[in-house]
Amino acid sequence: MKKTVEELLQCQCWIIDILPSQVPEDSPGQYFSVEKYFLQGNRREEIKQKHINLVLKLNCYRDISIDDETAINPLPEHIADEMKKRHLYIMIGESMILSEPDDTHLTVFNPDSQLLELIRQIASGEGLFVWKPTF
Repeated sequence: MKKTVEELLQCQCWIIDILPSQVPEDSPGQYFSVEKYFLQGNRREEIKQKHINLVLKLNCYRDISIDDETAINPLPEHIADEMKKRHLYIMIGESMILSEPDDTHLTVFNPDSQLLELIRQIASGEGLFVWKPTF
């Protein structure tokens, strides 16, 4: 039986990010200023395109659906358009990727080991990193 979005949000998660690891809370750097910089202008669009590329490449290996839409494997253009404009739950079997249009990261919930390895490989090719948060 498939898990609901609410159930998946309670599962273990991983982050697909532009940074190689979680920034410590007591970091002397300027995380929020740097994040703001990356979210301005073309830089945000470039990051979102990497997210879209990752999801579309993942869809070559796994069936996906979006939110509560009934279509399995929607057209790539539809996936890309939706990822650019709104908060989106991308369902992959018993796993889910949360995409938000104005974030520098994606969140993957409940990935099995094979899916996580596939995501790591694709993310690496896109210049992204996969890490487990420590909260």
